[in-house]
Amino acid sequence: MEEKEEQELTNDSNEEVNENSQSNQETEETEETVETEMVPASALEEKQKELDDVSDKYIRLQAELANIRKRNQRDREDLQKYSAQSLAKELLPAIDNIERALSIEVDTEACKNLKKGIEMVYASLIQAFDKEGIEVFDPLGEQFDPNYHEAYTQVPAAEGQKSNEVAQVFEKGFKLHDRVLRAAKVSVTL
Repeated sequence: MEEKEEQELTNDSNEEVNENSQSNQETEETEETVETEMVPASALEEKQKELDDVSDKYIRLQAELANIRKRNQRDREDLQKYSAQSLAKELLPAIDNIERALSIEVDTEACKNLKKGIEMVYASLIQAFDKEGIEVFDPLGEQFDPNYHEAYTQVPAAEGQKSNEVAQVFEKGFKLHDRVLRAAKVSVTL
């Protein structure tokens, strides 16, 4: 029986030693963990801040790149939409001259045939303008709008006319889609 008691005492003391050594190891590990966490925690915070900065720059660059793509797409669309603008501006005086020629009264058969030919040329030019989105606007009787009209003179209002109304059109206006190529040259009522 004494042997049993000795063995139990030995087992108990071994368990205590094991518990103490485990406790010491846990204390040492805890101390090491606290020490290692303190140093890398600030380094970790710095790295996290750097990562946040880089992520922010990346997101901003992505947004800027998307804006550049949209702007380029819009510029390409505008270039295509308004490609006829410079040619149309050069042809406007020719259209005006053709209209003046058509306003002349003719009496001989040869002159009538010539006028008919000029009318066909005029019609084909206007048709080509329509295909490109160029519109002619004749603002006679409309309210004066400085975005679309250029006032040359002011005249007294006739009976039935309102003030600031287009009384006479000297040259018709032209616009390409939503852009004014040439404002109509008009006289406006007082």
